[in-house]
Amino acid sequence: MTIQFKALPTEGVRTLQRGGIDAYGQMPERKISDGDGMPCRHCLKNIAAGDAYLVLAYRPFPQLQPYAETGPIFLHGEECDRAAVDDAIIPTTAIAARAETLFERDEIAYVHVRSARNNCYQCRIERA
Repeated sequence: MTIQFKALPTEGVRTLQRGGIDAYGQMPERKISDGDGMPCRHCLKNIAAGDAYLVLAYRPFPQLQPYAETGPIFLHGEECDRAAVDDAIIPTTAIAARAETLFERDEIAYVHVRSARNNCYQCRIERA
């Protein structure tokens, strides 16, 4: 089975980069990167030292429901290009293998990957 790791959609990211509110109705915090461990969830690249970035609450579900978790993410403060499917970061082969196993079940449409440590949203995995 072929799977794809998908970055955040550009439309929603642009809204946030242009001053939109996050999942909690708050303005994203604007900071300057020290270059250490701030991955943008739109371009899927680390935010370079000295570059502005946003930290905000993100909920990757369209509506509230019991499983609609919200967690922190980072985005470039300025517009960046969305990662192409070919450029997507594959966190580990174990994650890809587990996603393939989950997709054997017809009732699973997609998988969200989150950080176990901070509950940060990483990416969405879909069938290709």
